[in-house]
Amino acid sequence: MGEGQDIGTEPDLGVLTRGDGFVQAKLTRLFDHPPAKVWAALTDASQLPLWLAPGEIAPEVGGPARLDFVDSGIVIDSKVTAYEPPRLVEYSWSGPGEPERPLRWEVAAEGDGARLTLTLRSPAGEDAARSCAGWEAHLEMLAAALEGVPIKFPFERFKTTREAYKAMLV
Repeated sequence: MGEGQDIGTEPDLGVLTRGDGFVQAKLTRLFDHPPAKVWAALTDASQLPLWLAPGEIAPEVGGPARLDFVDSGIVIDSKVTAYEPPRLVEYSWSGPGEPERPLRWEVAAEGDGARLTLTLRSPAGEDAARSCAGWEAHLEMLAAALEGVPIKFPFERFKTTREAYKAMLV
C-alpha cells in the first residue's frame, strides 16, 4: 500500500499516514467472534446490508465489488483486487471514472476472537476526515451486526470522529 509520513493517532481512532498524493488510514477493531464470522460479515451478500449496504463482493480477484447506498445515492462499482479467504479482501471504494480509493480488509485470529484491520486510502484533496468518519460509523454498525442487533448509521459517531480526524489532518 506504500509508505508515507505518519500523521498521528487519537484514542479509539485510526492511524493516519500522509503520502505522495494520498492519505491512508488504518482502523483496527477486536471482536469477540471467530474470524470466520467476521469474514462472512465482510463478504456474504446476505450480511452486507446489516452493516454496510446491499450488494456483492465477488469471491475472486477481478470479480465485481458493488454496493448501493440507496439513502445517500452513492454506488460503488469496482473490482476485487485481492481475495484470500478467510483473511484478506480488497477492492476500491469508487465508481466508474472516479479515482481509486483502495479498501483492504484483513482478518486475523486474536485470542478467542478476531482482529479486523481496515486500511483505506483517499486521494489528496479529498475529504479524508469524512471518509475515515464514515468507516468508523460502519465499523460500529459491523460490531452491532456481529452481536445480532444491527443498528442504523450512527450519525453522532460520524460527526464526532470527523471532527477528530480533521484535527489530526491539520
